[in-house]
Amino acid sequence: MFKSPVYHVIPVPVEKIKPNTYNPNAVAPPEMKLLYDSIKADGYTMPIVCYYDKDEDVYIIVDGFHRYRIMLENQDIYDREQGMLPVSVINKSLDQRMASTIRHNRARGNHDVDLMSNIVKELHELGRSDAWISRHLGMDKDEILRLKQITGLAALFKDVNFGQAWQPVEEEDEEEPAFPTPWGA
Repeated sequence: MFKSPVYHVIPVPVEKIKPNTYNPNAVAPPEMKLLYDSIKADGYTMPIVCYYDKDEDVYIIVDGFHRYRIMLENQDIYDREQGMLPVSVINKSLDQRMASTIRHNRARGNHDVDLMSNIVKELHELGRSDAWISRHLGMDKDEILRLKQITGLAALFKDVNFGQAWQPVEEEDEEEPAFPTPWGA
């Protein structure tokens, strides 16, 4: 009977975990910061998926490289977790591990813009500031503004101070030119 690897999560010293050589996934700095914030606030909620190489006595990452990096690059996380990462092990050939890595990466998908704008709206209605939303959801001001605009609710902008880019100036009637211009004005 098949039992999913997640039912056998084990703690593994980060020093025994190695990245694979084929992961095409890259995470931009703002998302890495958000991942750090997430792990800092919630702990590791998902295990790193690895293949155990018995000959080398190392765990090779199939999925979770960026969660692994967070521990390597942040002493506070390393200390709190005592240098241990949660790992679920899959026993598959290299080609199957490569396919697995790509499936994991692609299955994450993208956020639906309408749902994200509704989340921003609800957080605003709960009294959360743009700064709070930015810090906790990893969004910059422009993204928050765009998501607010999608909902079309003026209430989302009630606390925004708008400056005037220009002020209209009352112009006096100008005199007609004393001589005709080439363009006939």
